[in-house]
Amino acid sequence: MARRVFFSFHFDNDYWRTQQVRNMGALEGQPLCSPNAWEEVKRKGKASIEKWIADNMHGKSCVVVLVGSQTASRPWVIHEIIKAWNDKRGVLGVRVHGLLDSNGQTSVAGANPFDSITIGGTSRKLSSVVPLITPTGNDSKAVYASISNGIEKWIEDAISIRGRN
Repeated sequence: MARRVFFSFHFDNDYWRTQQVRNMGALEGQPLCSPNAWEEVKRKGKASIEKWIADNMHGKSCVVVLVGSQTASRPWVIHEIIKAWNDKRGVLGVRVHGLLDSNGQTSVAGANPFDSITIGGTSRKLSSVVPLITPTGNDSKAVYASISNGIEKWIEDAISIRGRN
């Protein structure tokens, strides 16, 4: 049975790449908001966004942060990571800059979003515990294959790591 996961990502930059990962079929993720639906959630304000996140994260065993060029600077991604960790869900980062966007372009690797978060009031960075996977491959097809072949194990590993921390 496929793991139920929540995808966290920078909507404007990486929606297209996220759809590719979601459609790999190895996972059961939350339905991705269409751009219009996401704008509607955002228009209603902070409480609406927090509720949407909580509702969609409910029942998921792992949060998969799909890391693109600007993901680490997105406040709602940071919120989702912190919520997932505090709720004792597995947390995993997968770089997606090597996948093509809707214009057929790859991007540059972004910063590690786990570097800016500390664990439980300590100075220990979440990046010291949470894996950030850089898929292998020289082109988008190879990167896609790397993600497709590895994501289930990466998720199981992330859940196991969270169980020990």
